[in-house]
Amino acid sequence: MPDAPRRPLARHGRLPRRRAWGTLVGFAAASLAVLLVSGTSVAAIAGAQLATAPRTVALSKDDQNTAQTADITAIKGGANILLIGSDTRIGQFDSAEKVEGARNDVTILVHISQDHQQLTAVSFPRDLKVPIPACTNPETGTTYPAADHELLNEALGHGGISCVVDTVENLTGLTVPYAGLITFDGVIEMSNALGGVDVCVAKPIDDTYVGLHLAAGQHELAGQDALAFLRSRHGVGDGSDLARISSQQVFLSALLRKVTSDGTLSNPITLYKLAGAALSNMTLSDGLAQTRTLVGLASTLRGMSTSNMLFVQYPVVDDPTDQAHVIVSEEPAHALNVALQQDRKTSLTDSSTGRASEESPSTGAGTSTGSASSGSTPSGSAGTPGGTPSAGSGASTGAGTAATQAATPLPSSISGQAASEQTCTVGN
Repeated sequence: MPDAPRRPLARHGRLPRRRAWGTLVGFAAASLAVLLVSGTSVAAIAGAQLATAPRTVALSKDDQNTAQTADITAIKGGANILLIGSDTRIGQFDSAEKVEGARNDVTILVHISQDHQQLTAVSFPRDLKVPIPACTNPETGTTYPAADHELLNEALGHGGISCVVDTVENLTGLTVPYAGLITFDGVIEMSNALGGVDVCVAKPIDDTYVGLHLAAGQHELAGQDALAFLRSRHGVGDGSDLARISSQQVFLSALLRKVTSDGTLSNPITLYKLAGAALSNMTLSDGLAQTRTLVGLASTLRGMSTSNMLFVQYPVVDDPTDQAHVIVSEEPAHALNVALQQDRKTSLTDSSTGRASEESPSTGAGTSTGSASSGSTPSGSAGTPGGTPSAGSGASTGAGTAATQAATPLPSSISGQAASEQTCTVGN
């Protein structure tokens, strides 16, 4: 285990950090988004693309058994998938940069409700101190003892994908039978395949660290620019990792709105490129790396409203003993955990956008770019001023608990947004 002083300070505030690459959240969620909404394209492509995937990995015995025996479209309590972004440089376009080890600098839990009416993507800050169980690193054979207060992004180095899954399961009380690890190169490939993503910038971004300079206004980001936007920490909000998470949610929401509209899903060439970029840049757990699983996963979200796709940040507070790190904010975290465990339909409260995002000034009736076919609602008209989905909003295509029940408001300290909400990143 590396000594703490050798690890660059992964400050959630303004401290500099050599490895700003850590934020693969955009690619992680984007990869899954493409696979989920592609529907029939996944059925046509998955077999061939899985054959070219780098490799698959095994999770714990219980998680493996669940994945092997369960139908992902009908898991009691909903399906849970963990997406992991590693900061490794091996095999990536900047592999000449010398960086020791690999950490899960992005950890996103995706929960899909049992009735397929809501998706909740929970981003866990990389600097969050959590208990990590005893794990054995599959690459080195080194066994790491259980730790009570270790940074979440150390879990990958302790025991690979399975260790990260076990850590999140312990933290949330959920069973997570599916997982995927994502690499850097796919960010460029996917954004190029999509023809760019339109992103709103409310205040100029000037981040020399990642080479990103954007004036206020709308920008179509692809390739290196898209990657730089997702990486930027020093240029957004208060310069924190938490601010970067909310900025990335702006990008992801815009990406989902584009993927579910503008004829993207009816263009087989675009879909092939998107699905290929996603699968060829992922290491999947054995249970997820199955054609039937990916096709089933896609079918669960076909037609889901973007207003029912929520991006939230796991609630944290500053660590009183170390301002470079954060700890769990117990009460709101418990509320979120219980809502996921009980598969409740949830909503975000007013003014819930994160540290580096705000509602778009152009938001108003008729301005939503979400998919009309999937029942997206305009930002600001889904039940709260911020565009938070209200009970029963979005496309309800049949009987189902989440489609008819009143939404449970999450605590106001939990920030995030629905994919239907048009928001802007705020530079610093």
